[in-house]
Amino acid sequence: MSCEGCPNAGNCNKDASTCGVETNPKNHIKDVVAVMSGKGGVGKSTMTVLLAKSLAAQGKKVGIMDADITGPSIPRLMGVEDQHAYGTKENEILPVVVDDIKLMSLNFMVENESEPVIWRGPIVGNVVKQFYTDVLWEDLDVLLIDMPPGTGDVALTIMQSLPLKGVVMVSTPQPMVSMIVEKAIHMCEKMDIPVLGLIENMAYLECPNCHEHIDFYNKEELDTFLKKVKVPCYGMLPQVDLLRDINMYSQSYTLEQQEKTMDLMKEIAQRMCDDLQ
Repeated sequence: MSCEGCPNAGNCNKDASTCGVETNPKNHIKDVVAVMSGKGGVGKSTMTVLLAKSLAAQGKKVGIMDADITGPSIPRLMGVEDQHAYGTKENEILPVVVDDIKLMSLNFMVENESEPVIWRGPIVGNVVKQFYTDVLWEDLDVLLIDMPPGTGDVALTIMQSLPLKGVVMVSTPQPMVSMIVEKAIHMCEKMDIPVLGLIENMAYLECPNCHEHIDFYNKEELDTFLKKVKVPCYGMLPQVDLLRDINMYSQSYTLEQQEKTMDLMKEIAQRMCDDLQ
């Protein structure tokens, strides 16, 4: 762990290498990866769900921790917004399981998903820690953390307290978004957390007739940005209904259409796995 950015840096007796949150001894999590952007509305949660589904399809044991405490969206994206999490007599929290993917979100703990969470930063940070320590994740190959926007309390808590193996950044082609994503990348650098790669979401439009790729912005701007931040691009995804409506797969899309979406993520997930080795 790194002391940089901690308000108690230099004023405590803890060893930086041991300053972190200890998970439940029943949990055995191989890799913890955060999905981050710094900017809202770029599809972080969608990418988290698609990565989880792709990894699970490869036979890996996967979990998703929804760290966006005040704006959780994982339950709805996974089609389980009406479910709730429950505890055991040992005060452990049982995750909701969908398609063999273990999930934890604050929306599993409120009566109504639209009920607001009006908490200050320290409380939010402690809940994030509890999602790691108190949830019975058991054996996982990868725990994906769906990060909230920004570089504030939650991001700092996760980077300082949890054993992150790396971060996957999500961006969109707009120059304004790239600037905010760059801030998040620099935060990871300061915290000594490796940025594994970047997913460019909503990068282009695919013509439904001729399948031509129509770019929204100058592709050279992305190349310049990637060279500047020295982060590899894991993949570029189109703006299509198949990615937008992942919570409605079983109701609205055929198996062939679902497989088309997963094919878009297969290489991205594999590249992430290779970098985690």
